[in-house]
Amino acid sequence: MRILTIAQMRDLERRTDAAGHTYAEMMENAGRAVALAIQQRRQVEGLHALVLVGPGNNGGDGLVTARYLRQMGAQVGLYIWKRDTASDDNYRRTQEAAIPVSWAAEDTDGSTLRRLVATADVVVDALLGTGVDRPLEGGIKELLERVQQVVAENRGAARAHPFTAPAIPTPEWTARPWIVAVDTPSGIHCDTGAADPATLAADLTVTFACPKIGFYRFPAAALLGELVVADIGIPAQLMEEGDLFVATPQMVADLLPARPLNAHKGTFGKAMIVAGSANYVGAAYLASVAATRVGAGLVTLAAAGTVYSIVASKTTEVTHLILPDDRGAVRPSGVKIIRDELDGYTALLIGPGLGRDPKTVQFVHELLQLKAPTTPGLGFTAMSARGTAETKSLPPLVIDADGLNALADLGNWWRDLRVPAILTPHPGEMSRLRGISVAEIEQDRLTAARSAAGEWQQTVVLKGAFTVIAAPDGRTTITPFANPGLATAGTGDVLAGAIVGLLAQGVEPHAAAVAGAYLHGLAGELAREELGDAGMVAGDLLPALPQAIQALRG
Repeated sequence: MRILTIAQMRDLERRTDAAGHTYAEMMENAGRAVALAIQQRRQVEGLHALVLVGPGNNGGDGLVTARYLRQMGAQVGLYIWKRDTASDDNYRRTQEAAIPVSWAAEDTDGSTLRRLVATADVVVDALLGTGVDRPLEGGIKELLERVQQVVAENRGAARAHPFTAPAIPTPEWTARPWIVAVDTPSGIHCDTGAADPATLAADLTVTFACPKIGFYRFPAAALLGELVVADIGIPAQLMEEGDLFVATPQMVADLLPARPLNAHKGTFGKAMIVAGSANYVGAAYLASVAATRVGAGLVTLAAAGTVYSIVASKTTEVTHLILPDDRGAVRPSGVKIIRDELDGYTALLIGPGLGRDPKTVQFVHELLQLKAPTTPGLGFTAMSARGTAETKSLPPLVIDADGLNALADLGNWWRDLRVPAILTPHPGEMSRLRGISVAEIEQDRLTAARSAAGEWQQTVVLKGAFTVIAAPDGRTTITPFANPGLATAGTGDVLAGAIVGLLAQGVEPHAAAVAGAYLHGLAGELAREELGDAGMVAGDLLPALPQAIQALRG
C-alpha cells in the first residue's frame, strides 16, 4: 500500500477525476466508508452521532457520512463551523433526510456545541482534513478546544464514578464520546506529522486511498487511534506507482518462503549467528532461537566458549560452534574457525551482544574483510593474512548491534563490504555510523534510512516505532507498528534473528528485511494483546513469531 504526501494525494484525485471517476463520486465513497467503519465497530441503530462539518471537501465527506449514518438508524446531528450551502448537493440531501443542523456562527458562547458533544455517543470530525499547513486560530481553534474539554470531562467523570466503573475498564466505557476522524484528525499536518495543540485526538481515523506520510511521524501518529484505509475508487494502476509503501498482511504473506510437504531441513537453509559475550549472553539466545522460530532449517550459534557454557542448555534446537575467547570476548583467531565452517550456510548474522572489547572489534573487521587503519588500542594495522589468504566468500549478511558499532570505527567501511548485507541500526547506532545526531535522525527517519541505504548500497532497517526498511535502489517500506512493549532489552536481537532466518531460506535481502520486521512487529502485537505493553520481555516474542506467520498465512 502506497504512502502519499498531500500533493501526491491531490494529484491522484485529479487524475482519477480526469479518468471519469468524479470528485463527487469519490466523496460519496468516502462518506459511505466512514459510516461503514463506524457500523463495523458500534451498534449504529439508535446511536447518537454528531458530525462536525467544515467548509471544504472534508466537510462534504462528513455530510455524506451523516446521511449514511441516518440511513443506518442513528440519531444524527450536524454542527457546521463554516460552509456555503447554497449549491451544496450533499447538504441538501441531509436536509431531505431531516438531519438537524446547528451553526457555529449562532452559537456564540459555545453552549450548544457543549450540549451536543456531551450527549453524543460518536463525534465525527470532518472539519479540516489534510489541508492544514499553519497553526489553528480563531473560531476553529475555540471549537476544537471546547470539544476537547467536554470529551475530557465526560471520560474523567466516567472513570471517577465508583459505582458504575467496571473492575476492568472497556474501550466503550472509557471512550465516550467516541471520536472518528474523516481522513485525518483536524489540526494534523499530513506531511510533517506536526499537530496543533487543539487537534482532536481520534479513536478511529478513516483515511482515503492511501495513508499519508505524516501518519508515521510523531506527534500525529499518537492522535490517529485505529487507522482504516478506505477505497474511494482510485484506479489500481495509480495506486501501484511510487517507491514508498507501508507493509500490509497480504504483502508480507506473499514474501514468506514456501513450505513444501516433501521438505527436509536443508530445504529451509542454514543460518550461522555470531553473537554473545560474557555480559550479553541473552542476545545470543534470543537471536538464534528467533531464527529457528521463523522457519530456518538449521541454525548454528558461533559464540565464545564462556557464552556456550551458559546458553547451550537453553538452545536445544540450535547447533553450536565454540569460539576462542578472552574473559568472555571473542578473539580474532575465531575468524578462521568460522570461515572453515561456512560451506553450505546460506546466511550469516554478526553482532548481537558481541561487546566492544578491542579484540572483538578486530575479529569483526577481519571476518568482514574490512581494511582497518592503525587505531590506538586495537593493536593491528590492517586485515591480517589470516583474514585474506584463507578466506572464502561470505553468504548474505545481517549486521546488527556491536557488529554495527565495529563498522563505525572505520572510515568508508562500505567500500570494502563486498557481500549483500542488511544493516539493522537503532537511532543511536545510526548516529555513530553516519556521524550525525540522534535528533537529526529522529526528525526525519525516512530520509536517514534512504540516504544510508543509497550511500552504503545495502539494505538498511532503521529500528523504532514504524521501522523503516530502505533498499539501495530507493524502495522503502514502513512497518505499521508502534508498540511501547518492544522498548525493552533484547527485542532487537529477536528482530535480527528473524531476518537472518528468512534470509537463510532464500528470501532476497530487502524482502527478508521487510518480512522479518513485520513479523517482529506483529509478534509484538500478539504479545501485547496477551500481556499488555508493560512487563512484556523479548523472550515473549519467540513463541509469537510462528503464531504471526500462521496468522498471515490464514
